[in-house]
Amino acid sequence: MAASSCSRSLAGATKRLKLSTLTPAVSYPAHDPGQQAPWTSHIASANANQRRHQSNSTIDLASAEAELQRIRLPRAVQATYLDPLRHRPTHGILTCELQLRSYSIRNLEAFADFAMRAAYYLKLAASGPSPMPKITERWTVPRSNFVHKKSQENFERITSRRQIDIKDGHPETVAAWLGFLKKHQYYGIGMKANVFEYSGLEVGKELDAEAEKIAEKLSEKLELVGGNKNLIRNQSEVQQMVESEPFKAAYGAYSAMGGAQSAPHATQRMQRQVVE
Repeated sequence: MAASSCSRSLAGATKRLKLSTLTPAVSYPAHDPGQQAPWTSHIASANANQRRHQSNSTIDLASAEAELQRIRLPRAVQATYLDPLRHRPTHGILTCELQLRSYSIRNLEAFADFAMRAAYYLKLAASGPSPMPKITERWTVPRSNFVHKKSQENFERITSRRQIDIKDGHPETVAAWLGFLKKHQYYGIGMKANVFEYSGLEVGKELDAEAEKIAEKLSEKLELVGGNKNLIRNQSEVQQMVESEPFKAAYGAYSAMGGAQSAPHATQRMQRQVVE
């Protein structure tokens, strides 16, 4: 049976009394009725602070917008709104030509900007992206065959291109830059790179020294090319190994169609003498 509303209200009040924390009572000293109470000044100051807080809580949109304009964005965020930074070439020697191709001009411009920023952080002197002539391709395809050949449809495909030049770049740094771009290649973007490497006038001596280093590392493997010379020198040892009984038994010389004698060591039972 449900309890009455009076009992429920009393039970709720009892629970609230048990759960609520005790607050100390504020006692004010006795004062003269003809004078102002001492606690009235505290109440007036509290009301003034509350009104001041309410007035400050209302935000002026114009002042807030002006304050946001004065706040400086981080350098990394500002860089996204500015052109990529560049290093100046010292000698002007061309080391790499990177050509970017795409059917979408939006993707092409985005990836070209990404490539320029990557070149700056790798300390490569990059110039570009320079626009190149577009490649326009057109096809005419009949819509139907036979008597409907005059009904044809034209298709066109335009390829946009940009070129980035790297000057005075180290070959390893240029290779790292190209590998980074290939790893983070944007969809719908094709790349073609021409890398130029320069060396001294004594190229022949450098190639000979490099060939000697390779020959030292591959000396053991190069002996097997065209036959092992050590086996040719020891022909008698090779012949003994081939004629040995374990070797013959291993490759099946004593099988039914092996071609060898049925009894092992049969040739050794006979004594051979050379007659002059």
